[in-house]
Amino acid sequence: MTVYGGGLRVSEVVHLKPHHIESERMMIRVEQGKGRKDRYTILPQSLLDQLRTYWKTCHPHSWLFFGKDKPMPIATAQAIYNNAKNKAGINKGNGIHTLRHCFATHLLDQGVDIYTIKQMMGHSALVTTSRYLHTTREKIASVKSPLDNLDI
Repeated sequence: MTVYGGGLRVSEVVHLKPHHIESERMMIRVEQGKGRKDRYTILPQSLLDQLRTYWKTCHPHSWLFFGKDKPMPIATAQAIYNNAKNKAGINKGNGIHTLRHCFATHLLDQGVDIYTIKQMMGHSALVTTSRYLHTTREKIASVKSPLDNLDI
């Protein structure tokens, strides 16, 4: 949920600390993401609710998702994703990074502009963000042909 909900890279999600979840602002702070850049992304209410339940159960200290006194290993996060994907019977997608592509595509489908998506994903260039954007069948089906606007 955290990877998809905020459009995070797996390396970013395993390095989250509890204070990076800014519930008052409904934002996730990513510190030293790829390219050693800091940024903010969105914190969905449904994710916040799940993180609060997780907090009560696991009581994380230094790292939100942790191993033994260190961040959860990336391989563990990927294994959790693959296990959930297999249990759900999902065959599409190659790995946890697929969730980042879905995040960008679904924001675009909602009408979010590409510049905002670029900022949330932590990209320096729009061309990088454009590689994450895929057109869904639903989006294509909802487009009105310019022919329908002509008075013939």
